[in-house]
Amino acid sequence: MPTLDLFNQEKKKVGTVKLSDEVFGAKVNMPLVHQVIKAQLAGRRRGTAKTKTKAEVRGGGRKPFRQKGTGNARRGSTRSPLIAGGGQTFGPLPRDYSQRTPKEMMRGALRSALSDRVKAGRLLLVDEFKLADIKTKTFNTILKKNLQLDSKVLLVDDANRNLELSARNVARLKMLRTEGVNVYDIIRNEWLVMTKRSAEALDKRLSDVDAKSEVPNA
Repeated sequence: MPTLDLFNQEKKKVGTVKLSDEVFGAKVNMPLVHQVIKAQLAGRRRGTAKTKTKAEVRGGGRKPFRQKGTGNARRGSTRSPLIAGGGQTFGPLPRDYSQRTPKEMMRGALRSALSDRVKAGRLLLVDEFKLADIKTKTFNTILKKNLQLDSKVLLVDDANRNLELSARNVARLKMLRTEGVNVYDIIRNEWLVMTKRSAEALDKRLSDVDAKSEVPNA
């Protein structure tokens, strides 16, 4: 069972937090993480690329010149894909790029990503962020001077309006609520910073799924 140090926003140790092995101490399955990330990014594609075929390009209703006697190739239409301005052969059409990913695969990949951050020493737990007002400069000081984080950071906390509004313009930082935590954002950021309540909520949510899946059918 991983036991992580708990810090305040001045990075002074205020205690420890015990997290479950199923969520934060699981075996890291990188092929699964890779598969889920690919599916996640594929789902973000709009799939609206479209080119016109020969039948859709305007014009070309009549034969451009007679069949014989000109010395040119035999053309039936100026909209041929072989002519500039003509239609496109086998061009892209609107499509859905999304991939079906079972929920348990997504949860397993999320456990692997969280466990990887714990094993790499890249998970920082903070008891809570207390901001008297909405001020980016104040939060930037906490992040860089107090917590000494100057690389890409994923910050996770539940409803904290002052924190959310103060953090939205900080460079190289992304903030999510607990329900929005995903594999891609965990992996693409060097540091994962979570408040105690967010870590415990995520631990409980993913552990409860395991417990339910182990209950035999009546």
